[in-house]
Amino acid sequence: MIKIDEDALTCDLAETYQIFDYKQLPPTQVAVFSLGLRDDSRIKMKISGIEVPFETFLLARVLDGVNTLVWFNSEDGANGVNRPQSVVNLLLGKEIENEDVVTFSSGEDYEEYRKNLMKGG
Repeated sequence: MIKIDEDALTCDLAETYQIFDYKQLPPTQVAVFSLGLRDDSRIKMKISGIEVPFETFLLARVLDGVNTLVWFNSEDGANGVNRPQSVVNLLLGKEIENEDVVTFSSGEDYEEYRKNLMKGG
């Protein structure tokens, strides 16, 4: 952990255990304290490659779902324009993809579209 990011480990130990100079402790005790850090601690997130805590990711996903539901029930959603941006994609720093949204006026229109897709068209 020290080789990966000593500053992150130092901050986590100070925040969690009020250990401000871990070098004064025996290495095995520092190792035990390090393993006891929360999964959302700076060092554990860095080791795991996680950029956003799970709770934040989950809340962003819920927000994206609600925004999409509201958008679907709007005039823009019916026309397939001005889709709200994904908060999850913004948090993860991903490129925002323009997802094609297809709307149907009736169940028959949907069935016709589906039939064409199944044929490969």
